[in-house]
Amino acid sequence: MFDPNLINISLQTQPTWEFFAKHGEEQQKAIEDNCEILRTIEEHGLGDKKFFGGDQIGVADLVFGMVIHMLAPMEEVVGGVNFIKADSFPRLHAWVRHFSEHPVIKDNVPDYTRVLDFLKKRRELYWKSQHNH
Repeated sequence: MFDPNLINISLQTQPTWEFFAKHGEEQQKAIEDNCEILRTIEEHGLGDKKFFGGDQIGVADLVFGMVIHMLAPMEEVVGGVNFIKADSFPRLHAWVRHFSEHPVIKDNVPDYTRVLDFLKKRRELYWKSQHNH
């Protein structure tokens, strides 16, 4: 059954980029908002399933997997941020492991180093644009 809380997730994805692009209080607010979104995803989207649709990877896993694939290098670029820890989000943490280890995913994701390099440049642009205003 569809959970209407999932609609709110799509409307609230902006904090994912804001924690990366902002600094100070705005960044802290975005980090808190991200944690709330992840809590909703874990409780209402994933639940106790291995993948969002059950035992097999589905469309929701692929979409969320894209977000997660970007989130880890974003965390590294920002530094000091780690959203999906085993103690904070145990089911999402397990999902990341299952998803990332699946052969179809593991063999087809973009190179982490290239994504990291891209995001470092992107963050520099955000930083420069914020200081030029």
